[in-house]
Amino acid sequence: MIAPADVFIVSAREAILKSANQHKVSVISPYRQFVVEGSLMSYGPNTGDIFRRSSSYVDRILKGAWPGDLPAQSPNKFELVINLKTAKDLGLRLRDSFLELADEVIE
Repeated sequence: MIAPADVFIVSAREAILKSANQHKVSVISPYRQFVVEGSLMSYGPNTGDIFRRSSSYVDRILKGAWPGDLPAQSPNKFELVINLKTAKDLGLRLRDSFLELADEVIE
C-alpha cells in the first residue's frame, strides 16, 4: 500500500500501520516517521533539511525582506529508509544491493 503525503494520512498513520500489520500488507510512504513506527520503507524529502533551510527565510523576513520577493524552494535532499524488522515480519527478503542504497536501515 502506498500512503501518500497527505495531512489526513499522516494523522491517521497509527491506525493505518496497525491495520496493515494485522493484514500483512506492506506500506510505503514518503516520510521516515512511518518507517520508525512500522512501515516497510519510505522515500521522500528529508524533513529536517526542509526545516533547517526554512530558518534562513525567517531570518531574512525578520531583517526586513518582503516574503513575496523570496524565491520558492523545493526539497533537495531525499532519503530512502527501510525497516528490516517489518520486512522479516512480512516474509520479505531484501537484496543486499538494495539495502546498500538506503540512507538508513532500521533493524
